Order: sequence, then C-alpha cells, then structure tokens
Amino acid sequence: MASALDRFQELKAFDDTKSGVKGLIDAGVSTLPAIFHHPPGSLTLDSTHDHHFGIPVIDLAGAWTPSRRAELVGKVKSAAETVGFFQVVNHGVPEAAMSQMLAAVRSFNEEPAEAKRVYYTRDDSRRVRYHTNFDLFQSPAANWRDTLYFEMEPNGPTAEEIPPACRGVVTDYTRSVRTVGGTVLELLSEALGLHRGYLEHDAGCLEGVNVVAHYYPACPEPRLTLGHTRHSDPTFFTVLLQDGVGGLQVLVEDEKLQPVWVDVPSVAGALIVNIGDFLQLMSNDKLKSVEHRVVAKNVGPRISVACFFQPAAYTRVYGPIIPEADPSPPLYRSTTAEELLRRFMDKGLDGTSVLHHFRL
Repeated sequence: MASALDRFQELKAFDDTKSGVKGLIDAGVSTLPAIFHHPPGSLTLDSTHDHHFGIPVIDLAGAWTPSRRAELVGKVKSAAETVGFFQVVNHGVPEAAMSQMLAAVRSFNEEPAEAKRVYYTRDDSRRVRYHTNFDLFQSPAANWRDTLYFEMEPNGPTAEEIPPACRGVVTDYTRSVRTVGGTVLELLSEALGLHRGYLEHDAGCLEGVNVVAHYYPACPEPRLTLGHTRHSDPTFFTVLLQDGVGGLQVLVEDEKLQPVWVDVPSVAGALIVNIGDFLQLMSNDKLKSVEHRVVAKNVGPRISVACFFQPAAYTRVYGPIIPEADPSPPLYRSTTAEELLRRFMDKGLDGTSVLHHFRL
C-alpha cells in the first residue's frame, strides 16, 4: 500500500502537468491510476435496486397565471420537501443557449493542453480557474473529472479572463438561468409560507452566482472510481444543465426506508434544480439538501454546467426562518456564509454533510 508521502507525490506529479484527467486520456492510459481508486464501500448502493421512485418533472408554463400558481407552488413544495431535486421544463432558457453552453465547455476541454494551462490554478482569488478536483490534496480519492469555474456575480470576470471558447456564451447563459432562479425562489418562498419576494430580495438568495462546468472523460475502469463523490451543495440552490450521457444519481429512501441511488435521467430541454445546504438550514429542515453523486462511465465525455446560487456577502448571518405562528424550535444555530463555506472547503467531498456542524 502506498504511503501518504507516496500518494502526495503522485498527486503533485499529476497536478503539475496542468493537463487534468483529459491529459491522461490524451496520453492513452488504459488502466485507472491509483490516485483515482475509491474504497469499495463508497461505490456501493447500486441504482439497479428495485424501487419505484422518480425525480419530478415540473412544467413552469403559465407560472404567472393565477389558475396555475397554486398548483406549481404545491409541486415545487412537494419535491423540495422530499427528494430535494426536480427538473423544470418550459423555463424560458432557449435550447440554443443550453446547447451552446455545453458545446463551449466541450470545446475548451478538448483544446490542446498548452492552450488550457494558462487557466489551470488553485488560486481561489482568480475569478476564472480550471483544475481537477478543488479538494485533490484533501480527499481520500480523486474524482474522474476536470472543472472550469467562473465567479459570475456579483463581480464577474472581464471578457479577457474568460477562455475564448466560452467568451460571451457563459455570460449570456448565466443571465438566462438567473431569470429561472428568480422564478424558483418565488415558488419556494410561497411554499414556505413567505411573501413571494422573500428569498430573492429579503434573503439575497439571487445575488451570488458561480458557474461550475464539469468535463467527465470516458473512464477505462469506471467501477473503480467516481466522477463526483457523494455530497450536498453548499448553496441556496443549484440549477444544473446536463447532456445526454447520464451518471447523476440522487440518494433517497425506498419504500422500506433503505437508502438507494436513483438515476436523474436526461430530459430534453430540462434544467435540474436542487436545494442546497443554506436553504435546508434557513427552512429549518422543511426543504431538503439531498446527497448526490456522479458515477464514472466508459462512455463520454459527460458534460454538465451547474449554476450555484450562493451568498454574495460572506459576512451575512443566516439562521432558521420560523414564522410567528410556527411553534417549531430552531434546529440550527445561526452562521455566517463565510463559516459554512469555509467548513465545506476544509472538509472537501468526504461524503459527510456540513450541516451537522450547525445543528442544535
């Protein structure tokens, strides 16, 4: 078994290439490097388990029509309080914009390694950065993916900071998804019994937007690794665009209350919405920030683009929102955005929830 020093040296040698997982594929690897081997226990809970659970698909057409509003609020409330995931269609983002965003991410990742190296960094002060696994040197095993990260709002990158393949495309796409985010927050506010603009305007849940684009190459030995370790998102909520390759799974309880991984299928024209840790804390556990993962596949690449709606002001304090008529005690202590995000980054993707640090 390799020592901790041996592993560190292997990780550093890989990271120093600044070529990512795609660089391994380009070099012709046919066996999975040891740094990507996950413990067998983390690869269990096969999605072939017999269950009858699906991820809800919600049609947002007519969201402003009084006759549909109550129905939509009810559907969003049901999904957010149970599985914490739902797909939305007729959301207003043009399919052309979605296709262009996926194509831009693929184009960047498939450029020659020397063209991408200028963006490869672990310097969090840079508003655009490219790397393999933000927690590469912390996690028990590396994940089989490369990531291009954009801090878009409130203070986004200049055009020159954005790779040419994504220039213009990511800005337009973010603007469109932000509009969808506003609709989702209004529906969630009403689902929590709050006024329609509470989460967007009073709580500032639409002020910070980070776009995280993942590229998962086909893997030579997918049963030994993961594309993305199980985790919940340190966000208010996330809006995800995925291509048709598949691999995203959500952890739910089946009819016998046993944990099971459920595939999130690709639905034409859909965006996936999932509740994040901040909203679970703020809703006092009414809304669920559910664990999810991405399995590795021997086909690909798989491409996904996540819009993370996160706090813009890290010093802002967040705590449970409990209406006066609700007798429920607070289940969490208040915390700053900075503390929650720091705890998430410090622990990395270790398969545990950051929320247990704040539970009373």
